[in-house]
Amino acid sequence: MNTTLHHRLSRGTRWALCTALALGTNAALPVVAPTTLAPDFTLRAMEGPNMRLQEQRGRVVMINFWATWCGPCRQEMPHLNRLYQKYGPSGFVLMSVNVDDDTRNAADVAAKLGVKFPVLWDTDKKVSRLYDLATMPSTVLIDRDGKVRYVHRGYLNGYEDTYEKQVRELLK
Repeated sequence: MNTTLHHRLSRGTRWALCTALALGTNAALPVVAPTTLAPDFTLRAMEGPNMRLQEQRGRVVMINFWATWCGPCRQEMPHLNRLYQKYGPSGFVLMSVNVDDDTRNAADVAAKLGVKFPVLWDTDKKVSRLYDLATMPSTVLIDRDGKVRYVHRGYLNGYEDTYEKQVRELLK
């Protein structure tokens, strides 16, 4: 950036521009996006056996990445519970991937929130990197053929309505 332009732009504008440029350089890297095959993984479960994504073929899968320090993650958990309980019998699987280093803390939070779906541990962050995780929470919906259909970054009130609409669509 030339020095005249550098001095004219506010510090915040320079930061935003640099961030946008940096993000633009990653555009060529493969990312999880609609119509791509969801990358396979196996993770240790808080309770029960390890879970492998590929073993869920034939079902609609939601992968929800979360952390205990993420307020919106905790806010959406009750909504995810409702979806899991409502659509689980119809072939819907929810794989909740926790990225905390301390699994005991995550298990405590999951218990306090009354989580009914499988909680998986990604303490080494391999799956998070595989799914190009940059935002918490992040949610990926995968169809019965193993293809990514929807990717949601972050959470705001009302997203659960979108999730439900998309889950219903994919279960048809």
